Amino acid sequence: MTGSGRTTARSRVVRSSSEPDSDSLRERRPKFNRQRGRSKYGSTIPLFNNVNIKFVLAISFFAFFIILFLIRHLVNSVVEPRLPRAITPLPAPKIMDLPQFQGEHKESLYWGTYRPHLYLGIRARTPQSLMAGLMWIGVKDGRYHLRHVCRHEDDLSTYGWKKHNGRDYGHQVLHDHGIILTTEFLKSKGEDSGYGGEWAVRIDVQVDKSKWNEEFGKGAQLFFYLADEGGNVLDVSRENLNIHGDSLLASGSRTDIGDWELHLKSTDDLKLHYAGFHTPHFHNLSDLVEENLASQIRKHAQLQLSDSSDDSSNVLVFQVDSESVSVGKAAVGSLLGGIGYFYGQSKIALSRTLNFKEHVDHVSYWPAELYSAVPSRSFFPRGFLWDEGFHQLLIWRWDIRISLDIIGHWLDLMNIDGWIPREQILGTEALSRVPDEFVPQHPTNGNPPTMFLALSDIITGLKNNEFTAKDRSEISMFLESAFVRLEAWFQWFNTTQSGKQTSSYYWHGRDNKTMRELNPKSLSSGLDDYPRASHPSTDERHLDLRCWMLLAADCMHSIEKLLNKETRPGKDYGFTAKLLSDHELLNQQKRVKIKRRGKMIKENLGHSYRMHFDEVYGAYFDFGNHTEKVQLKWKEMETGQQYAPRQLVRDASERPVLRLVPHIGYVSLFPFMGRIIPSGSWILEKQLELISNNSLLWTDYGLRSLAKTSSMYMKRNTEHDPPYWRGPIWINMNYRILSALHHYSKENGPYQDKAKAIYTELRSNLIRNIVRNYQQTGFFWEQYDQIKGKGKGARPFTGWTSLVVLIMAEEYGTI
Repeated sequence: MTGSGRTTARSRVVRSSSEPDSDSLRERRPKFNRQRGRSKYGSTIPLFNNVNIKFVLAISFFAFFIILFLIRHLVNSVVEPRLPRAITPLPAPKIMDLPQFQGEHKESLYWGTYRPHLYLGIRARTPQSLMAGLMWIGVKDGRYHLRHVCRHEDDLSTYGWKKHNGRDYGHQVLHDHGIILTTEFLKSKGEDSGYGGEWAVRIDVQVDKSKWNEEFGKGAQLFFYLADEGGNVLDVSRENLNIHGDSLLASGSRTDIGDWELHLKSTDDLKLHYAGFHTPHFHNLSDLVEENLASQIRKHAQLQLSDSSDDSSNVLVFQVDSESVSVGKAAVGSLLGGIGYFYGQSKIALSRTLNFKEHVDHVSYWPAELYSAVPSRSFFPRGFLWDEGFHQLLIWRWDIRISLDIIGHWLDLMNIDGWIPREQILGTEALSRVPDEFVPQHPTNGNPPTMFLALSDIITGLKNNEFTAKDRSEISMFLESAFVRLEAWFQWFNTTQSGKQTSSYYWHGRDNKTMRELNPKSLSSGLDDYPRASHPSTDERHLDLRCWMLLAADCMHSIEKLLNKETRPGKDYGFTAKLLSDHELLNQQKRVKIKRRGKMIKENLGHSYRMHFDEVYGAYFDFGNHTEKVQLKWKEMETGQQYAPRQLVRDASERPVLRLVPHIGYVSLFPFMGRIIPSGSWILEKQLELISNNSLLWTDYGLRSLAKTSSMYMKRNTEHDPPYWRGPIWINMNYRILSALHHYSKENGPYQDKAKAIYTELRSNLIRNIVRNYQQTGFFWEQYDQIKGKGKGARPFTGWTSLVVLIMAEEYGTI
């Protein structure tokens, strides 16, 4: 698509419906006639005797406006409620307003493959964009199936970006029932280019005879479309729809890029059909195409578009005769190709509302944009806060400016309290794919602050002179602007998620009333169904959150030193980091006194235990109100009907007590991941034994998330929730454990060699299994089976699974 570069600025003065016109602003002067009245004696008496009429008029005029102001103020005080703090933006300069994100940088990223939920989707980084996309259709079981949005149900053999640099080039291959479609995105900037430059899509279709499906391939058709979110009219060129060489397909004009044209170049003879639509909705473009094709089949028994357009069409779809489509990908290309641009308003759940006449269960965040990588184009095509920190471990090494751009967009979503919604469901395209119960975000609940992982790495890069002078300057400017938001974020965690004990924290949001869950989930932790205390309470101490806070405090302290900022009362990040890294404090011995109705019934739980460390297990655990005597049982529900339905419900056969929660798994290894344990401590040896024990965490494919000895190992959490973080292998946690093993293998101490041997074998197992799965299936996976190593969950999942690239390169950073 090319722009003329001659953007015509059309200045229009538009009168708002709320503005009064000039005539209404002119106050009509009241007419006071100096009338005279007559007395009963017949003499004429002036009504305004000895009074200055101009003075009276001035007083009246002034009083009128005072009354008008009071009335308006009274009305506004009733009509305009104060916004809840949860949806009030932090009153700080926006990071994305920094000069480094403007000008050439902003324009260079204007166009991109920013619709990652589609097999191929292009848009600009603006709320009302000109968009483009690819669709194709095939026949299966006698029915037509349209491909557009990435879905598991499409059953593609493989798809993903083989190469992508995040800026101006991407190469993708898709395999669909023997059809191989290769797509390339290219972008350039010339002297005559419009804003953002020119972009092109190259599409190549081949056939894989070994996988050819005669039924599917015989009826395959290819579609390419343009859509203008701003409602601007798209003009179709009807002169020549039989293409060979270079032909103009469509044109239009926009205020951001000026006049533009879409050309099709082909070395083969192509026959095109088209259809134009006028619609304000863009999440259901597939439906418009399917309805048009269905109408044509009924009328003409042919699968082709109608060659007609609605009045003022803002969507144009072109049908190209093609027999094949397909895809292939690699980790870096798929991660970068999964970067998208989103715009909309999050829905924020409220337990109560203020200044609203009617009760509502949610309010809308302010309209905001997000530039973010997505974990999975098919299953999670939107931004997730804790995933993003892991994404940036790879992206900043590829393109530091794209990484800072993404981090800045996330930090600009922070509200006045320092809270960021953990899942970003922005715009109708995202909203249409998420069940209603998961849409509202809760301002009491956090999410692991993994952005500090990437920022810590970047700061280390600065210390090691890994950046150019220009990059160093822009990073410093970014950190200077971001500091107020990072500080607000840290303080939100440090105040709202703190526990009853000094240096303790707990994840909010667990359901303490549920009767359906075996163990109430902690979605805010990111580890979902990983077993915590059986009975949620404010007495909980979550080990992983404590270690995340250490990471955050240490990073904030590093930024302070880098920017030469003075330590302020109540915000001594160095002190907080020192406190949370205190190994003795982490192991501190505690006693529990349990009283029932005023009578002491137990003390010390039979043996001593520590704040998070259990000497018997040699492991670190959560703390809380817990019993192991919990299970799911089938129970007939009383409904008053003849046949009572049966449901799996939670049954606790023992009263819980305050204790350590004895489940060995990823959470147990967080102090190890955070490198809190001294290299000469016997506790380090115990951690290495836990990791390498086949009966606990070790497999030939990576470390399982929960030990086989756990009472929750591979247990369903509800009738409909299979185990998620209760056994399968996750790459983000394995990456962090490998990082710690690599660290201890370099540290002098009695366990250095053992750490190195475990590191070498675990690294080899992870790489071999991920590569084998990719070669067999064409996908990177959300998780991997701990028994056979087979990919499981969402696919393609090139969020944190792409960290395999850093594992191969042995790039682990400092934390």
